[in-house]
Amino acid sequence: MTPLLTRILDPIDRLLRVAITALIALLIVPVTMQILARYVDFIPRYIWTEEIARFCFIWIIMLGAMIAVRDDTHFDVDVLPHPKTAAGEGWAKLVVHLIMAVLAFCFIWYGKQFADEGLMQTSEISALPMIMIYAAWPMAGVVWMLFLIEKLAVDIAKIRGIEMPRGPDVAG
Repeated sequence: MTPLLTRILDPIDRLLRVAITALIALLIVPVTMQILARYVDFIPRYIWTEEIARFCFIWIIMLGAMIAVRDDTHFDVDVLPHPKTAAGEGWAKLVVHLIMAVLAFCFIWYGKQFADEGLMQTSEISALPMIMIYAAWPMAGVVWMLFLIEKLAVDIAKIRGIEMPRGPDVAG
């Protein structure tokens, strides 16, 4: 199951990486305009640059969190003792990944309610529909859940003593 799931999730992962790169590049424009407008008289001070920079930053954070779940690069605190066996490691990771799945479900559940409010709002300065910003929360939850399903399959295989084949893009 996991090699098939990995082949399905790899393009999503690549798309997230392209999107975060594009947003970082896009973020440079309004921030540079803000900085230059402070020191150079011929560049007007646009008020929309702050709002667009904030919106880009929100999406960068959420996309980065999605990528970090796939790569297992979120910071963690070693509360559980380090297991001595592969099965023990599988159990430890299974517990962590299940807790992450609960958090992902919360992001989906409450994020949907948050996004529903965005359907009725627009940003004050640029008049963008706020759903474009608020959709980041439920989307993060859904993508986390997809990536966690892959991780849970690997954890269960470790507990069973099965070595999962790993492609070049598989993290974990």
